[in-house]
Amino acid sequence: MSFFTSADFTLGQKLLEIIYIIIGLLTIYTGIKNIRDEENPSRIGTGVFWCVLGVVLAFGRWIPAVLDGVLILIMCVPAIMGKVKIGKSNAPTEEKVADTYSKVGMKVFVPALSIGIGAICFALFLPTLGAMVGIGAGIFVSMILLMLFNKENKPSTFLNDSERLISTVGPLSMLPMLLASLGAIFTAAGVGDVVAGIVGNIIPEGNVNVGIIVFAIGMALFTMVMGNAFAAITVMTVGIGAPFVLAYGADPTIIGMLALTCGYCGTLCTPMAANFNIVPVALLDMKDRFGVIKNQVVPAIILLIFQICYMIIMK
Repeated sequence: MSFFTSADFTLGQKLLEIIYIIIGLLTIYTGIKNIRDEENPSRIGTGVFWCVLGVVLAFGRWIPAVLDGVLILIMCVPAIMGKVKIGKSNAPTEEKVADTYSKVGMKVFVPALSIGIGAICFALFLPTLGAMVGIGAGIFVSMILLMLFNKENKPSTFLNDSERLISTVGPLSMLPMLLASLGAIFTAAGVGDVVAGIVGNIIPEGNVNVGIIVFAIGMALFTMVMGNAFAAITVMTVGIGAPFVLAYGADPTIIGMLALTCGYCGTLCTPMAANFNIVPVALLDMKDRFGVIKNQVVPAIILLIFQICYMIIMK
């Protein structure tokens, strides 16, 4: 049944589905462009990866789940074999960048802010549509603003620059989506119950302070493994937070909020958080692949200690 006619879908879900279709078509375009790029040292592998990913993103809802799984496995083959490469890049020259900046100036940050403002406005004033739809709306607003600021910007500019960015990031762009699904998978598999059994032998019964310390550090460590605090908190709350902290009267609002930010401390310290720690390395062409992480470890530890103390005081 099409989502355009199903009563089970809200307007927000329909709009979000449209956004995914646009993203999928853009990804397919990336694959086709790389297949046709004779300068790409691995045209076929690159094209297969991006085209298959685009099909799953754009049309996955209408494809049987088993076939979706097969397509994802096919997509992973060229990535595992290192056959997803960057082809010809039409990146602007330094002179072009300087010339554009002289025309636009600091107004260049306005389109970027419009994306965040769109997400906040939709979340606060149009909650039935959702923040994700707000991000999509903010992106379209930012495109319009950029075309107004610089007449040289055309729709094709955004298409080609998006392809260049996707190709530069490479298969790592898939990591956040894959990691985000792990929380639900681990919870369904009973990982939280296993964690609870192990931790139960460590934490003295009724000692909330020790429970908070283990919960907070566990959130950071598990986030480092999974690369995503949102995925980690479901497992860690079931395994540690609920039975060893919340069950003894701790404030769930304070504990839940700060446990999540403890997870963010783990995000700062792991290459699994590719969108934070690996993508910038690729975009900036940094020589040290772990340069971002190395500069974040000490602040992360300081923040983690502060938040543990705050949780114990405010519980």
